[in-house]
Order: sequence, then structure tokens, then C-alpha cells
Amino acid sequence: MEQSSMEKYVPLHVCHVNKTSIIINRAHAFLHFIAILFLIHYRLSFFFQHPKNTTIPTLPWLLIFVSELLLSLAWLFTQSYRWRPVTRTVFPERLPADDKLPAIDVFICTADPNKEPSVEVMNTVISAMALAYPPEKLHVYVSDDAGSDVTLRCTKEAWNFARYWVPFCRKYDLVTACPDVYFSSSEVDSGDFEGSEFKAARTKMEEKYEVLKQRIRRIVQQHSTTGDALHNTRDHPSIIEVINEHPEEEDEVKMPLLVYVSREKRPSHHHNFKAGALNVLLRVSTMISNSPFILMLDCDMYCNDPTSTRQAMCYYCDPQTPSSIAFVQFPQTFRNICEDDIYDGEIRNLMKIFWHGFDGVGGPTISGSNFYIKREALLGSFSKQQASFGTIASAIQIGALEEFLKNRYFWEKRLT
Repeated sequence: MEQSSMEKYVPLHVCHVNKTSIIINRAHAFLHFIAILFLIHYRLSFFFQHPKNTTIPTLPWLLIFVSELLLSLAWLFTQSYRWRPVTRTVFPERLPADDKLPAIDVFICTADPNKEPSVEVMNTVISAMALAYPPEKLHVYVSDDAGSDVTLRCTKEAWNFARYWVPFCRKYDLVTACPDVYFSSSEVDSGDFEGSEFKAARTKMEEKYEVLKQRIRRIVQQHSTTGDALHNTRDHPSIIEVINEHPEEEDEVKMPLLVYVSREKRPSHHHNFKAGALNVLLRVSTMISNSPFILMLDCDMYCNDPTSTRQAMCYYCDPQTPSSIAFVQFPQTFRNICEDDIYDGEIRNLMKIFWHGFDGVGGPTISGSNFYIKREALLGSFSKQQASFGTIASAIQIGALEEFLKNRYFWEKRLT
């Protein structure tokens, strides 16, 4: 029985170890290390010479020697990146059926609509809602640490546009799920579809996107001219709102859940950091969806491949993957960078060399964004019954909150 099950096993991902690169990297490190030893020997020999035989001052020589030792030590530490670089290949087509896939929560953090353009933030929200994943198992949370009415209203506008954009992406299998990037690109991403029908649908969708941008800019302009806002950015109660502008209408295409969250902030407490906002998102999402996996996105990031959700699940759903795996880090890339990127604005050295090297010797570190992490890795065995809101008033009963979520009413409660 055991042998038969092993024969039927098909891996969901494969790790590739390039032995040629390993040999070259280690040979280069060995030769470089020998050269450093010769340099150290040369520097040390100076101090054993008779003082009368040299006219070189001792102090400058000593400073140079110490500097070279520090640089050599830094070089030695970086060799772990090149010791065993690996690459990986995933097979999303081998994943189980959609009804058997685990749920995913998407966390998007924004802090100031004046410093972070609302159009870009909403593009990130829309691209997250358009991820190629079962919509009933995808939940998008927008954390607004400023508690701004601008972000809340813009999120509602993004939801209205996503009701048309998400079906458009699914129908034509778009690879670019971010509308701003899609409509500004010179190359037309139409999947396997061509013809007048697609062109007409694309033109109509582009018109809707222009309307969305105008509405968002109008909201931002009204806020900047009148100064109207529900709350002060550093002094406001908590807000949790499930965005559903048309609850009475049944959309033909199912949509992911979109939730706006703003934690309480008071001037008497130092709570102006991203970690605190993420802690609140963890507690709120536990009560609403409690998905076993979380995708973390900065407000200016978007998934340039909507299948990244399924690619990440290839690691978590693979029975041969160790249960100790905590997160899957995707690389960060940047657009609108000149071809002559002499200063490495794309941080290719970090994402294409360091992170692959880290992966080969135990795993990369978290980059702060673009990673899928286990909720269990953060909270251990965590369920709704065990949830302690901590920053949310303990007087709220779980049943009452669940009833609110079913009815999708606006809910506002002071945080303690």
C-alpha cells in the first residue's frame, strides 16, 4: 500500500540545484580566500620588520590593515549567498480542485493618502481582488492607519470598478491584473482572445477605469480643499466595514470579500507603526475569515502574475513539503526604470542572487512584502473560539460580531 501511494505521488514543486554554478562559486571563493590570506600575511609582516628598515608610518598602515580585515570579514559572510544557490519550479496545474484549496487573506497596508497616491493604492486593491483564485476563498483587507474618509470612499469606488474588472480578467485570462499597468502598456494582453469583441470590451473597460480615476481624484481634491474627514489621522476610533455597495443585487460572477479596517489611534499612545496595524489585521481577519494563509502586500505593490496564489499553494499543498515551512517569498520587481540601471534600482543583486542563495542554505528572509505566510507560523494554533481581540473591546461577543458580518452592516467600535 505504501509503495503504491508513493508511485502515484506527483510533486507540486521541484527544487533545482545547479552543480556547475556551485563549483564555479566555491572555486572562486577558495581562490579569493587564498588571496586574502596572502594580503594578511603581507600586512602582518610589516609589524615584524625592524623599525630602522622602514620609513612608512605605523598608524596609517595599521588603519589600512584593520579596514582590510573588516572588508574581508564582510566578504566572507556574503559567500553564503553563493554557496548553494537553488531555483524552483512549480506546477499549479497539479493542484487539487478549487473546492479543496485553502483560503487566503490578503493584507494591504496604507498609512497616509497625502503621501501615498490613492489611485495607486486602489490599483493594488483591485489587482488583489483579480487574483486567479476561487473568489469565495479570497479575502482582501485594506488597513488604513490614517483612518481617512478618503481611503474609505476610494475603497468603495474600487469595489464598484472591480465588479466589472474581475469578470473581465477571468473571461480573457489577463496576465496583468493591475488596471493602471494594463491600460498603460503598449502590448495588448488578451490571453487567447482576439477580435472585435475583445477590443470592444477592452475599450469599455478602459472608459470605466478613466471614470474611476476621475472619481478618486475628485475625492482626494475635495478632501484637500475642504479638509473634510471623519477622523484625525492620529486620533480616531476603530472602523471595520465590509465593502458591499450593492447587497441587494446578485452579481453573476462571485467577488472576493473586501474589508476596510482602521485601528483606533490616540495621541497618548505611540502606535504609528506598521506592525501594530498588522496585529489588528490579524485579529480582525481571524474573526471574519480565519484563512490559514496570508498574502502581505504594500500599498504600492501589485501581483504581476495573478497565478501567484496557486504557485504559493504548490509549496504548502505538496505532501512532501516539510510542515515547518513558514512563508513563501516572491521577488520584488520595479517598473518604469531606465534600461541603463547602473545603480540597480531593480535590486536584482538582492532578489536574483542573494535570495536564491539564502534559499539553498535554509531559506530567505522576509522582504516585508510579497510573501505568503502561514497564520499558524504567526499565532500557533489559532481559532475563532481562542481569539482574543486584545486591542478590540473584550465586551464584544464573537456571536454578535459574526451576526454583523452576515448582515454586512457598518460597524464602529472604540478600541481599548
